[in-house]
Amino acid sequence: MSKRRKNTRSATDSAPRREKVRDIFNPRPFEGLADEPEWIALRELVPAASAPLRLKPELVEEYGDRPVTLATVLPMAAPAMTKPDGRVLIGLQRHVQSGDVSRDLAEALLCALRTEPGRQVTVPPLPGPGPRLTDVLVDGPLEISMHDGFEFWLDPGATDDPSVQASLERANAAIYPTVRMTGARAAYWCQVPEKAHVRWVLPDDEDAALDALARLSVAGTLTLGEGTKFAGMFRAHGRLIPVWDLPEQTPAGEWEGSVAEFAKRYAEALADPSALDAAGRRARHGLLGRQLTLR
Repeated sequence: MSKRRKNTRSATDSAPRREKVRDIFNPRPFEGLADEPEWIALRELVPAASAPLRLKPELVEEYGDRPVTLATVLPMAAPAMTKPDGRVLIGLQRHVQSGDVSRDLAEALLCALRTEPGRQVTVPPLPGPGPRLTDVLVDGPLEISMHDGFEFWLDPGATDDPSVQASLERANAAIYPTVRMTGARAAYWCQVPEKAHVRWVLPDDEDAALDALARLSVAGTLTLGEGTKFAGMFRAHGRLIPVWDLPEQTPAGEWEGSVAEFAKRYAEALADPSALDAAGRRARHGLLGRQLTLR
């Protein structure tokens, strides 16, 4: 072996190897949070909403009591932002993510807390093992604020800049009207072109939820009333989300009673301890065949 080649190999061998970060898939990233269905809804169903978050005491001691806001989406689908006054915003819907959303969000929050206020936050695409949401936040029900647009991103006076105003108008134009229903937690009405929907993130294990929906199907009470249709359901983050098609001309508020009545029927069906009969098993099989594509 030539001396030059030997020296090259020695230099290569002595160089530190970059540790490969393994991605870990978690099918229920929001498990253990008090408001798991709402976290899923904000992640998958709602275009513009926000909720305040509370840091664990040890993080307050280390970084100060900085206000933290959970946002459905941030500008350019960024994972996090810091404001000059120290406020932190965390985005649920983002372009780059690992297999564990909870780990992603916790890492984005920690990166933002380490970043000087007002500076751009850098977040690794694969954070690797580490704290999750339950490790960095004081858990509790989310106090959700729905927004018609993304003005909540901006500081006062920011829209005086024509480019910022134009960007905001483009973002707002992509929002479908969405209303948070009061008849069932994590249920949302939305209107898309030529159609309206109610979508509800069920809080229960999939098998139990499927059995309950099958009982309602056999009983003929799976719709939300006249003019509505059970369109199917999809899975998101370990929970089922049934979808109903509604007449587009009927405003969201007029479905509150129907949603509440369905939630009551669903709870009664869920509490039924008996095994499904033949008709129930056929209905359950049929429901499994009516899986929808997310969004």
